[in-house]
Amino acid sequence: MTPEMNEAAAVPEYRAEDLTKGAGEARITLGSQVYTLRITRAGKLILTK
Repeated sequence: MTPEMNEAAAVPEYRAEDLTKGAGEARITLGSQVYTLRITRAGKLILTK
C-alpha cells in the first residue's frame, strides 16, 4: 500500500478501504496508543480509542 500524494497540499492520502483491507475495521497505533478505525454501513468513518 503506497499513499497517493495530494498535489495541492503534498499530503499523503489513503483509501479507508485499503487500510481496512475489506474488513471494515483497522487498528492504528500512535506511540503506545491503539485506535480503531471503522467504516459504518452508512459509509462514514469512526475513529475510537
